[in-house]
Amino acid sequence: MDQIDRNILRELQKDGRLTIQDLAQRVGLTSSPCMRRVRQLEQDGVIQGYRAVINPEAVGRGFEVLVSIEVKRDREAVEAFEAALQGIPDVIEAYRLFGSPGCLLRIAVADLTAYERLWIERLTTLSGITEVNSQIIMKRVKEPQGLPVDD
Repeated sequence: MDQIDRNILRELQKDGRLTIQDLAQRVGLTSSPCMRRVRQLEQDGVIQGYRAVINPEAVGRGFEVLVSIEVKRDREAVEAFEAALQGIPDVIEAYRLFGSPGCLLRIAVADLTAYERLWIERLTTLSGITEVNSQIIMKRVKEPQGLPVDD
């Protein structure tokens, strides 16, 4: 990956809706070589997709919670837990961690009542769970900006 590829990645992280012409102009290429580079970055798995960034409040999910969960430390329990998370759309991010807690979830729901219902009906009923701790997000201090693609 050279500097031009890194510049392409920077620009696409800022605005994934750029036309190839606009992207090419920003990175100092003509359209055809720029398109080839973008396609190659996609084929190589460097660019994994394109998404719209949605305002959580606008879709009724302005209440966000970070949830740390302890799961029994055996393979079957962990695999069952991770599979079950796939069926809970309110869990918008999930990470298995080294140490304690064993798992960290980011959840987006409408309000405290919706989170309480999710906690009672779904989270605490998952197989292998030994502990659930919730931290309500007061304010997002820094929005995701994409990954640094330094040299």
